[in-house]
Amino acid sequence: MPVYILGIESSCDDTAAALIADDVILSNITANQDIHASFGGVVPELASRAHQQNIIPVIHAALQKANIGKNQLSAVAYTRGPGLLGSLLVGASFSKALAMGLNIPLIEVNHLQAHILAHFIRNTTRSNPVPSFPFLCLTVSGGHTQIVLVRDHFDMHIIGQTIDDAAGETFDKAAKIMGLPYPGGPVVDTLASKGDPMRFSFAKPNIPGLDFSFSGLKTSILYFLRDQLKLDENFIEKNKADLCASIQRTILDILLLRLEKAAGETGIREIAIAGGVSANSGLRSRLADLKHEKGWNIYIPPLAYTTDNAAMIAVTGYFKYLKKEFSSQSHAPYARSSF
Repeated sequence: MPVYILGIESSCDDTAAALIADDVILSNITANQDIHASFGGVVPELASRAHQQNIIPVIHAALQKANIGKNQLSAVAYTRGPGLLGSLLVGASFSKALAMGLNIPLIEVNHLQAHILAHFIRNTTRSNPVPSFPFLCLTVSGGHTQIVLVRDHFDMHIIGQTIDDAAGETFDKAAKIMGLPYPGGPVVDTLASKGDPMRFSFAKPNIPGLDFSFSGLKTSILYFLRDQLKLDENFIEKNKADLCASIQRTILDILLLRLEKAAGETGIREIAIAGGVSANSGLRSRLADLKHEKGWNIYIPPLAYTTDNAAMIAVTGYFKYLKKEFSSQSHAPYARSSF
């Protein structure tokens, strides 16, 4: 009999629920919060209120689409952290109550681990190739930038990470400076496809090891645009596509230089990406080039599993269920954590 896991994700501004039968996805429902666009970023208080409105309809829709009754559930998996505390509390509280009411196990999930384990979700109609252990995973989002050495489903070690800002946040900040709408990352990606990536140059960090830094790049972009706008107030509008292409190239250069270095030092050729920025078309294209150039085996998740979603929470819950790693009702959400 299959193990049915209900996954619940509420770490930021997306309320999501998914049903999985073993590692096969049955439904994956997400409610987005458009209210934040007018503020140019996520407003934590508004996010937690929207989660309270969305969580019951989203879970109901996930159960209905999967054609699974709540009494058939084997366990409830939820995001314990990291994320916005107010948002996490909504998902954690509902999950605890549901698990207690159904008298089934409760499973806590680390959001960052879940992004990596999204590679192991199977579809009902096809099976994607999955990374072989050990593999390297470049995890890139609005809040995190890491290179993770993955030896097993729950044996993960961070070998490189940002010492300041995340790559996704850098995309969004650059977009905001240029007056582009929020979220800026996808807008930059779209415009970059029409521009010349070699037109403008920006500062790149010079730090040892496998760590990343993006604060200097953000400052470089800010000062460059400030100086150009003094000369021509329409500079951004005239050069928008080339600016986006050049900024995107610089961010990807920083990411991939460290990833190449990590692969060289470890001798690992199984390479995966995860997180919201893994949806970036430029990153996907350059990884395809490296696949042939370096002889890497590249694993890129479907777009539905790149941004925050509950399918990744559910599949992580499934692997924990097999190990009987259940959570306590007393465990509180946490805002910051690695693994």
